[in-house]
Amino acid sequence: MSLFFQGKKEYKAQSLQAIAWGKFRKNRQGMFLLCLLGLITVVAVLGYLITPDSTPCANEQILEIRLQKPMSKVTFLQLTNKQSAEKRNIIQKMFYGQPAYFVSIPVSDYRFVADTVIVCLLHEAPPYNIVSYNLVDVVYPHEVNSPVSFDGQTCSFFDKNAALKTYSVEKLQTEVRQQIRTKTYYLGTDRYGRDVLSQLIIGARVSLSVGFVSVFIALIIGMFLGAVAGYFRGIIDDVIMWFINVVWSVPTLLLVIAISFVLGTGFWQLFVAIGLTMWVDIARVVRGQIISLREKEFVEASKALGFGSLTIIFKHIIPNITGTIIVVCAANFASAILTEASLSFLGIGVQPPMPSWGTMIKENYGYIILDYAYLAIIPGVSIMLLVLCFMLTGNILRDVLDVKE
Repeated sequence: MSLFFQGKKEYKAQSLQAIAWGKFRKNRQGMFLLCLLGLITVVAVLGYLITPDSTPCANEQILEIRLQKPMSKVTFLQLTNKQSAEKRNIIQKMFYGQPAYFVSIPVSDYRFVADTVIVCLLHEAPPYNIVSYNLVDVVYPHEVNSPVSFDGQTCSFFDKNAALKTYSVEKLQTEVRQQIRTKTYYLGTDRYGRDVLSQLIIGARVSLSVGFVSVFIALIIGMFLGAVAGYFRGIIDDVIMWFINVVWSVPTLLLVIAISFVLGTGFWQLFVAIGLTMWVDIARVVRGQIISLREKEFVEASKALGFGSLTIIFKHIIPNITGTIIVVCAANFASAILTEASLSFLGIGVQPPMPSWGTMIKENYGYIILDYAYLAIIPGVSIMLLVLCFMLTGNILRDVLDVKE
């Protein structure tokens, strides 16, 4: 790396990216926001690996414990699922969740009597709150008359007496005790008995995914059209600008709704719908920047050396306006999150049972005037904080990428 001197001071020539990163690191607010966004991203990517409810879409509904307050503790008797769940590897679980191995029964008390366990159901009135389960039914997920193996010997039908002879009552009681668990709901449960914290984490994954994919689609379309219009000018510029102005004249939310009706409602359709409406901002900015650079000396030198137009645009001009594009993308990321939440609130975005912050607000806004206002406030505050992080980060990037500073 080249060096130059001024008086007694020695300086190292640095790239613009290195200078911008050095300025960004000195900004405490920027580093805090970057760490916060990194933490949210890591939590969203890990997803089902860290959620208390790791079932697909965090959709384990236990109506007996609906509307539990934050930090509530509930004791469950876990009955082994009759429909044996397929065990997924860590990658599959991280992205798709793990179907439940157990059917959770909320209980307030229990006791063993010979080969049965007698439980007192939670929130049930006597005498309907007392239920007994055979120990074998609790531990082993076999249907009646289905083949089952005991100590390597396969029986043609399910015989509880055979199971009790193979496994002693004491051993079965020990295994049942291991299936009685106490679970803490850190943010409570919603009206369907689902864990709010798990829904919030998977909802963060949806918001960030919509932002990333939508901005990526908008970046490809907007950068290409804006670069072509700004570099070639003439009739190409006129046609592209006419198309940009037509799209620009339609309100964004209405355009997204129209595209959603055409493509249908769903997870991936929402990405495309938002991405197809956000490219206009990027195209206008890229076009303006390229118009200001197309007559510069380095562009003329590239033409004299025989480089093609696309090579000049994407290898020589675009890298010089990367800072401006990053700032616009940060603002578009925030807009995409708000748009997704709005569409989900209206019921034409992410569809249940897939959790979304907008859907969580829609399902719980009626509780705002009751004792459960936090069910709508928590996802609302999450949207506000995430959008604020991206907007403030965009402002800081604009400052550190400003060559006049």
